[in-house]
Amino acid sequence: MPVGFSKIGTNLGRFKTMTGKLVIIGVGPGDPELLTVKAARHIASAPIIAYFCAANCAGRAYRTAKHYIGPDAHLLQFVYPFTTGVAVTDTRYTREIREFYDHCAREMAACLDEGRDVTLLCEGDPFLYGSAMYLHDRLAGRYESEIVPGVTGMSGCWSAARLPMVHGDDILTVLPCTLSEARLHQLMQAGDAFVFMKLGRNMPKLRRVLTALGLAASAIYVEHGSRPQQRIVPFPQAPERAPYFSMVLLPGRKRVR
Repeated sequence: MPVGFSKIGTNLGRFKTMTGKLVIIGVGPGDPELLTVKAARHIASAPIIAYFCAANCAGRAYRTAKHYIGPDAHLLQFVYPFTTGVAVTDTRYTREIREFYDHCAREMAACLDEGRDVTLLCEGDPFLYGSAMYLHDRLAGRYESEIVPGVTGMSGCWSAARLPMVHGDDILTVLPCTLSEARLHQLMQAGDAFVFMKLGRNMPKLRRVLTALGLAASAIYVEHGSRPQQRIVPFPQAPERAPYFSMVLLPGRKRVR
């Protein structure tokens, strides 16, 4: 029989007090000083730190948070099977990425079942295009959990660029550039300001869309926003292929204020 139960937030299930707690933390856009006080406190006291990374890479979330991690923390490194090498429309992508997240969830569940708390790091905010949400999907219904929000990558980028984005009743639209060219064009018919994410090999597509709409000269390209190596240039000067941590910003604010 369980020794007791706890009920946290909107979790409707009950969790045995002998199991550990899942904490998912947004570490912000990359500058370690942009971690929240709450995030730094959780990370410093975490017995187990989990994070995602690409092959042969320490992982951006880990690099951002490493100075806050306690000396005795155990690390769980989850290496993506691929990042940009397989198209999301490929059936292999769907199968292998699902298996990857299932594996990560099993690893974390094993620690949680032993009564050990697990802290999962995520770039930006965990619930805005963050991989951490897939482990939340698999684990939050079975264990006590807490989400610590983070400064989003987009706010880090527009602050680094000193670019006010919206005012008054402007509509801000976030568009992943994995969408088709026709769909991007369609969605830009409504809205005042835009954040374009998931650039990578989609830069030529975005360039065609913005050029066709006469907006290329108004957009700003931000690469590694908030990091020492950040690069901020007008969109016409942006590279044909962008690194993973990059965005294009198109501000609104066309109305008198």
